[in-house]
Amino acid sequence: MTREEILKRVDHTILNPAATWEQVKEICDQGMRFGVASVCIPPRYVRRAAEYVGKNLKICTVVGFPNGYSTPEVKVFETEDAIRCGADEIDMVINLGLAKAGDWEGVLAEIKAVKASCKGRILKVIVEACLLTQEEKVAMCRLVSMSGADFIKTSTGFSTGGATVEDVALFKRSVVPGIRVKAAGGIRTFEQAQAMLEAGADRIGASALVGLMLQGE
Repeated sequence: MTREEILKRVDHTILNPAATWEQVKEICDQGMRFGVASVCIPPRYVRRAAEYVGKNLKICTVVGFPNGYSTPEVKVFETEDAIRCGADEIDMVINLGLAKAGDWEGVLAEIKAVKASCKGRILKVIVEACLLTQEEKVAMCRLVSMSGADFIKTSTGFSTGGATVEDVALFKRSVVPGIRVKAAGGIRTFEQAQAMLEAGADRIGASALVGLMLQGE
C-alpha cells in the first residue's frame, strides 16, 4: 500500500488542548491537500472548520473526551451541538467505569443514545483498550456490534497506551460484519499504519503521518 493510499484512510488529528485556530486551519489545509478520510479536531473549532473546508473535507470531532465519564445526557448534548456546527463524524469515549464494573447495559444504552443523536453521521466508539482486560475488550466488541455504531476505536491517545496490532486483530475478529475498526494512539510511522491496516483496521487516527509526507518534499 502506498503512502497516498494509507492517507486516504487516516483521520488527520489535532486534539492538543492548547490547539489554536491557526493550527487547526493548517491541519485542514493539509487534509484537503493529501485527501485524508477526515480531520479530527476539538469541538470548539468544528463550525469554523466546516465553513472553511466546505464540502472538500470531512470534519470529525470528539465527545466525552478523553475520560468518558460525563453523563449520557452531556454526551448527547455534545453530539447534537457538534452536528449542528457541521461535524460529519463523532468519536465518543465510553464510560470506562461502567465497563470495568460490568454494567454492560449502561454502556450499551449510552452508545445507543449518542448514535441516535448523530442523525445518521458516522459514530466511532473509543473503548480505551489499554485499560481493558481481554474479556472486557471482547464484551465491548459485542456491545458496539449491538449498538448501531459504525466503528470501534482502540484509544484516545491520552491514556497509558495506544493501538496495538493484537488489539486491532482481536477487534476485527470479534465485531460483526459491517462494524469497522479504527486504530489510534501512538501511530507515528507509515510502517505502523500499514501493520494496523493489515491486521484489520479500516481507519487510522494519527497526527504524524502527514508531517512525514511534508518532510519528504
